[in-house]
Amino acid sequence: MERESPMPNHVAYRETIESVTALVADHGLSEDLLVPSCPGWTVRDLVGHLVGICSFAVGMRSAWAEAEQSSADMDLAGLLAEWTRMGEQAARVLEAGGDRRGSLMVMDAFTHELDLRYAAGAPLPSDHPAFTRAFEVVLNGFSAEVVAHGLPAVLVEVDGREWQAGDGEPVATLSGDRYDIYRSLAGRRTHEQITRLGWSRDSHRWLPAFTWGPFSPPVHAVENVVAVS
Repeated sequence: MERESPMPNHVAYRETIESVTALVADHGLSEDLLVPSCPGWTVRDLVGHLVGICSFAVGMRSAWAEAEQSSADMDLAGLLAEWTRMGEQAARVLEAGGDRRGSLMVMDAFTHELDLRYAAGAPLPSDHPAFTRAFEVVLNGFSAEVVAHGLPAVLVEVDGREWQAGDGEPVATLSGDRYDIYRSLAGRRTHEQITRLGWSRDSHRWLPAFTWGPFSPPVHAVENVVAVS
């Protein structure tokens, strides 16, 4: 099946940091703005999480604890500056290796960038260096659950490309806008929203597989479709 070659993790991660920083500046996001896709979190909480994950993921457990403690006194600009600083070190580590850890970091950062964009009503990028790598991660998580639930495989069609979730011959096709599919796989769309995607047959038997790892579909819709720029 045809797949777009993903950007190297260290490049995708660094550019996501730059994209989030520009998003906050360009849209004047308040640090107290609530992020509906992350219940209970503000913009500041979300960026603080990214700082913590960055320091932890590059193997600095003590630095992560220190970052979380010190971030309590940082404003949003300070947190973004800290993420940029730590991100340079993380990029060097990712460039040297650590593909799985790097892929998870890229997915986490990209997913939260989208959280911010939906919260701000900002357009979604038509292209993003982190999309393909992040999509691989969430698709693999969904695929593992399809297998775990004993469900037949699904062919996922995005941007004219085909991806398979599950083992064996696919018996259904799921198609739609790249962000509708991505957000469904990343626990940001309700079961009802998922059923309204482009399914070739009844989708209900596959709904349990959309709960995997840290992700679970919300009970109530937390975001609406935003136009792609």
